[in-house]
Amino acid sequence: MTKDMRHILGLSGGKDSTALAVLLHQEVPQMEYFFCDTGQELAETYEYLERIKARLGITIQYLSAERGFDHWLEVYGGVLPSPQMRWCTKQMKIKPLEKFVGEDAAVSYIGIRADENRDGYISTKPNIQPVYPFKERGLVKADIVRILEESGIGMPDYYRWRSRSGCYFCFFQRKYEWVMLAQEHPDLFAKAIAYEQNHADGRTYTWTQGETLQELLARKDQIIADHERAMRRQAEERPNQALADALAEVLDEEDGTLPCLACHL
Repeated sequence: MTKDMRHILGLSGGKDSTALAVLLHQEVPQMEYFFCDTGQELAETYEYLERIKARLGITIQYLSAERGFDHWLEVYGGVLPSPQMRWCTKQMKIKPLEKFVGEDAAVSYIGIRADENRDGYISTKPNIQPVYPFKERGLVKADIVRILEESGIGMPDYYRWRSRSGCYFCFFQRKYEWVMLAQEHPDLFAKAIAYEQNHADGRTYTWTQGETLQELLARKDQIIADHERAMRRQAEERPNQALADALAEVLDEEDGTLPCLACHL
């Protein structure tokens, strides 16, 4: 007997995948929701997932790699993940997802908006079919914010200082976000520094190109001042813009590199 098509939606702890869950949870009652848990997430991310479950009355399956980040760091010779070598996404996000699906035929719902010119993670496995409901319906960022507000879920708390979901040490963070990580979660910032320093062979790897986190933190006053100046300029140019949107645009001006969308939707 042929197994029924599965319907899956990956939640990252970010606004877009959450709004997609709100949009589809009644339309697709058989939906399976999952979160690829690296074990290196912010506490705010887990709190947001709990809020989603409570508001929507859904179950979220937490998928984990068979071995943790430290194991894979050793496998890759101590080389920290980077935009050029995204082994963390491969080992801790994509592989757990493909194991979760197995050989079943599945439709994967991806929260790419109509105002974005990019694609999400598309599995090379032929049994996983990606679909983009926001694009199909012409929904843009303002629609996503409205959906979250009307649902009562709102935005994740980390959007006060960070514009993307993902691991606390994600290499796609901008300078200001690293500085704010040091302020909001000094213990996690210290762990990120330790990952840069603890290499028995004396090699140096950094999370941000061109400087260590300690060097970056030494410049924190200038980084914050530059950020605040950019935020004031943004407020003058777009006085009615929501704070979270202004933050995202200012940070994108600093570094508009697109992150791994398996982590940041």
